[in-house]
Amino acid sequence: MEDKLELGQPAFAKMMFTLKTPVTSKNHKDYKFNEYELVEIASDVWAMPVYMQANDDFTLFLVVTKIATQATVMALAQGTSTTDGQFALDRPLNTGEGLNRLFQHDRQRAAQLLHFFNLISKANEGDWRLVADDKGEPE
Repeated sequence: MEDKLELGQPAFAKMMFTLKTPVTSKNHKDYKFNEYELVEIASDVWAMPVYMQANDDFTLFLVVTKIATQATVMALAQGTSTTDGQFALDRPLNTGEGLNRLFQHDRQRAAQLLHFFNLISKANEGDWRLVADDKGEPE
């Protein structure tokens, strides 16, 4: 793997962002991105749009949940419109893979979202991890 991973590189797709503490009703507002705010969509599963534009079929959501190892991850999932005006989320992607997809679609928004994750890391509230296997579980 490269010494310095950069947004858009294939190796970056293998990175997952993990939080040190779970998102709760008490701290979810600490993780706002632009005008968006996390919403609990199922028990201990939080989501918010990070890219949604009028007249653009591409949408991307941040999904925060615990995985089998009990790590709290910030994954990304593409969304699709349903007939009732809601969104269905596709299978969550590694954080890096989702960022790379956004990078292909809108480089500026991808850079903003990467900055969002890096601010969380600098605040010592989360870390980037290399995915250890094809199930998306961090090392």
